[in-house]
Amino acid sequence: SEKSSRFAAALAGLGVARGDRVAILLSQCFETVIAHLAIYKLGAIAVPMAIQFGPDAIRYRLDLSGARAIVLDSSGIEKLEAAGGGPAGLETVISLDADPGALRFANLVEAASPGFTPADTGPDDPALMIFTSGTTGQPKGALHGHRVLLGHLPGVETHHEFLPQPGDLMWTPADWAWAGGLLNVLLPSLYHAVPVVAARAPRFEADWALSLMERAGVRNAFLPPTALRMLAALGPRARDYRLNLRTLASGGEALGRETLQWCRDNLGVTVNEFYGQTECNLVLSACDALGVMRPGSMGMPVVGHTVAIVDEAGDALPPGEQGQVAIRRPDPVMFLEYWRDPEAAQRKFVGDWMLTGDQGVRDEDGYFFFVGRDDDVIASAGYRIGPGEIEDCLVSHPAVALAAVVGKPHPIRGQLVKAYVVLNEGADPGDDLADDIRDFVKQRLSAHEYPREIAFVDEMPLTTTGKVIRRIFREKAEAEAREENG
Repeated sequence: SEKSSRFAAALAGLGVARGDRVAILLSQCFETVIAHLAIYKLGAIAVPMAIQFGPDAIRYRLDLSGARAIVLDSSGIEKLEAAGGGPAGLETVISLDADPGALRFANLVEAASPGFTPADTGPDDPALMIFTSGTTGQPKGALHGHRVLLGHLPGVETHHEFLPQPGDLMWTPADWAWAGGLLNVLLPSLYHAVPVVAARAPRFEADWALSLMERAGVRNAFLPPTALRMLAALGPRARDYRLNLRTLASGGEALGRETLQWCRDNLGVTVNEFYGQTECNLVLSACDALGVMRPGSMGMPVVGHTVAIVDEAGDALPPGEQGQVAIRRPDPVMFLEYWRDPEAAQRKFVGDWMLTGDQGVRDEDGYFFFVGRDDDVIASAGYRIGPGEIEDCLVSHPAVALAAVVGKPHPIRGQLVKAYVVLNEGADPGDDLADDIRDFVKQRLSAHEYPREIAFVDEMPLTTTGKVIRRIFREKAEAEAREENG
């Protein structure tokens, strides 16, 4: 509290004013938290950026946000220099390290007054600009008001089964620049006085994560689906770690029945899945402690949110009919606007329904099920197929580490299901394995869902939030089809 007040005073002394944007390019560390709280106290707008970003991604976000200051470390300085030094409006560079040409974070905090008076901000005053993942098109700057933290609390309390409880201790491998890391873990935990473990490897590894949770005694964790699938690749060997988990949450895309069951059998907890997106996060959730749990489901609407499946006209659809997941405004976690893109924000709504771009289904009991992004849904021989369930089945094959499933244009079927697969170490990427994987999926799912084509790849492109960037493979499959069909 004292250091964030000092840093707020330091920023004010450097000319940063209410409404100015301040970028944060830091890993999980104390200074990240201090910077966020200082910016909120000042009435400025925090623009968190993931440490995985390269120079082009950093420059794009600095340009669009019009950031006046940035807080980073030496690795960030190198990227900023590679990006051309940032836009003209970037007046102040603050580093955790002794970098030439940058102000030293610790020196600013030490020299400033601890008696800073926070700005008188209201719930709809802007506080935070989080960029969308960019799974389709260029990322957009989703601007959120100060109410976004309070709006998240019921959802976090739900999927972590009445957080806070005595002894709770939170960790996530997710970057704190992402809504999942910042608004689902860091800030709500600190609000409730739940300690947060700050630890993040440059590249997620299953054994490293389990070892960390064992050594730190983590009680509550948020692990994105891709991370859980990587854990599941260990099979029963995960039981060798002595974990002390009370709750485990996951969100970002559908987890699937196979991985859910593996977590129950090998980690000893039921994963509470939740759903939301950068523009309106954490609106659906499961809660096993309340009996709100259905395998494969994203859960039910969290208290305070109205969620429905709607058609193109914005009319709510009955149970069993597939449409777009939509959230009705006003909503406590809904974004204020897309920064400098009012037309895109307007297209996001049909009447009072905010369209997520995700296809889903609601059952008779009120559970919501994720089918896929609008662009991800595969139309094959009259079937509409979501890639998530197929990907989850693929990674349950003992040879498969990660998978991306897309629709490949086909002259007869319209599209056929194609899988791009990263294998576990030691697996032989030959025709025999491809046939075995096809049969595996056909037997476990259905004859119309199995991947008719399988390509083995060395790595899987992921967003900073751990989602597979299917767009890259979709474009690759479309190019292959054009070449094959002349």
